[in-house]
Amino acid sequence: MSPLSESVLEQPPTPEHACDPTAPLDVVKDEMKAQPSPVGRTGFWPVLRNPNFLALWLAEIFSQMADKIYLVLMIALISSRFQVEGQPISGWVSAIMIAYTIPAVLFGSLAGVWVDRGPLKQVLIWSNVIRGVMVLAIPLLLYVTEGQTWLFGQPVGFQILLTITFLVSTLNQFFSPAEQVVIPLIVRRSHLLAANSIYTTTTMGATIIGFAVGEPLLRLADHLLLQVGIGEGKEVLVGLFYVLSGLVFIGLRLRPRDRSRMSDRHLWVDVMDGLHYLQQQPLVRSAMVQLVILFSVFAALAVLAVRLAELIPNLGADQFGILLSVAGLGMGIGALLVGQFGQRFSRQRLALGGSIGMAITLAVLGCLEPSMTGSVICITTLGIFAAALGIPMQTVIQEKTPTDMRGKVFGLQNNAINIALSLPLALAGLAESWLGLSATLLGLAAIVLLGSWLSPGRA
Repeated sequence: MSPLSESVLEQPPTPEHACDPTAPLDVVKDEMKAQPSPVGRTGFWPVLRNPNFLALWLAEIFSQMADKIYLVLMIALISSRFQVEGQPISGWVSAIMIAYTIPAVLFGSLAGVWVDRGPLKQVLIWSNVIRGVMVLAIPLLLYVTEGQTWLFGQPVGFQILLTITFLVSTLNQFFSPAEQVVIPLIVRRSHLLAANSIYTTTTMGATIIGFAVGEPLLRLADHLLLQVGIGEGKEVLVGLFYVLSGLVFIGLRLRPRDRSRMSDRHLWVDVMDGLHYLQQQPLVRSAMVQLVILFSVFAALAVLAVRLAELIPNLGADQFGILLSVAGLGMGIGALLVGQFGQRFSRQRLALGGSIGMAITLAVLGCLEPSMTGSVICITTLGIFAAALGIPMQTVIQEKTPTDMRGKVFGLQNNAINIALSLPLALAGLAESWLGLSATLLGLAAIVLLGSWLSPGRA
């Protein structure tokens, strides 16, 4: 076949909005560039051949690893520098987690609006490079403030860690929606499901690897750099991961966004525009609601896993991380399956199957006598069904949201998800104390089943 005939066959079909004179220009352009080819391949291979996606993916690996190991680094620094012998570390760690959570609630929506207005590539680069520089500066800052106290008699060094954690999380509020905006700009619409599957797999893999091997990696970094006279290998490792993520984005090539409808109004007005858009788009709104339910369930599971591990013979409460790891493993497996075979099903069927599967698995887990084998199988299966729900819903939001609204919508999504991650951390423990583990798990199953009714009618 000649190159000319190949190029003709690869031309996308005319999108549904191309002949609609009332359709926004950027929607027509997006669909013209993102429609599937008549002879297009499905699965991961077309996405992995995309050099822009490969750059984005590599940067995501560095950034995700840095995010996960950063929290391990904070615990290591607290333990070695500020915790008094015999004093529980939980109070120190809670303060760090609060500092990490507050920016998500305060700035999530505003950051998404700013991403719609700002230079996208620069946001991706500098949000990571600046985080890296701040982490690299930690050893010097702790050295010059050693032994000093300030507010409430707390060490100045610890307050520096709180400040840097707050700033790192704030920059992440800009980075996260920017990533979501970029994916539909560099990936064909027919490949979005596979691209989101790869991203979910990467996120879950980073969660497992980051929390599981974060401490050994930090210790190894200390050991290696000590050989060349640098005694702060932990900070260097995390800082370099952030910096490398930013530098990889330099090679990212983005097609220009249509800014003809970008707003010059106040940021809060654009936030309200995002909320108004969600009110008018039931598909996007219901997809976001299901994602909120999904993240709420897994936030609750993070608390309930402690109690479940305590009840499992030969397993202790401090080993609950094993159960969370297999949940991440299940989501990784589910993401691979969805990316490879998900194009054969509608978004609705995938999400409905994922919701019902999660509900059944949670009910079974609640009814089973706690055991290692049964719990691992159930939680792994739960992760697989969670991927079948989450990936199609994220894809629906990307497909149905026009270019100039994506930052607003993804900012609101990040805001809602961060709140969804916070509330169950407090409520799940109370529910388990009052109702018991089995009843709480059955309650979560009912919530997920109720959410299945919110599955978009067509996607």
